[in-house]
Amino acid sequence: MNYQLANVVPWGRSLPEYTRMFDLTPGDLQLRILDCAGGPASFNAEMTAQGHNVVSCDPLYQFTTQEIAKRIQETCPEIITGVQAERDRFVWLDIPSPEQLVEVRMAAMKRFLEDFPSGLQEGRYLIEELPVLPFKTGQFDLALCSHFLFTYSRQFSLGFHLATIREMCRVAKEVRIFPLLVNMTGEPSPHLQPVMDQLEQTCQIEIKQVPYEFQKGGNQLLWIRSVGS
Repeated sequence: MNYQLANVVPWGRSLPEYTRMFDLTPGDLQLRILDCAGGPASFNAEMTAQGHNVVSCDPLYQFTTQEIAKRIQETCPEIITGVQAERDRFVWLDIPSPEQLVEVRMAAMKRFLEDFPSGLQEGRYLIEELPVLPFKTGQFDLALCSHFLFTYSRQFSLGFHLATIREMCRVAKEVRIFPLLVNMTGEPSPHLQPVMDQLEQTCQIEIKQVPYEFQKGGNQLLWIRSVGS
């Protein structure tokens, strides 16, 4: 696993954000959920506290709590500098300013860091790197992927996207991916239509509107269900 912490920019989101990003209903929250490339989100911690079933996987989890916390502190200023420079690309409604964005994200990541040691021991956080997952076919009801696939289209090829989505479809009955825009540009991912074209023969696939928009135009998810699941 060639994964260097120095190359990672950790940025975590909360359960309320996940709920809106993925348009999760109260019924959805009762499902067996896999959070792929979950990073330092507080989704797992908050869901577990409410008695729900979530497993998060990410190669980030090979590092200690202290190492992840240090990397968060190192990278936060550069993220905010980038957001401030491109602030016209964002919708400042629920989060009214870059300063408030820092507070919201740091609160979510603090919740993650507090939960991480126990969650790692309990098997809720797994050190796994896409596009290969160690789970049984159909082990989960719902797989989520936030701000990784399509977001990093410049870093990851169409082949990687297809392999990862097919693997997610293998282990979960339903897959939701958000957002569908390239990071910091606001452009639709060039991989989106080819992915849909490739998967439409074996999957039900649809672009759905969601009640969440921070990056302008970033208010859609890709919904996928394998035919027969």
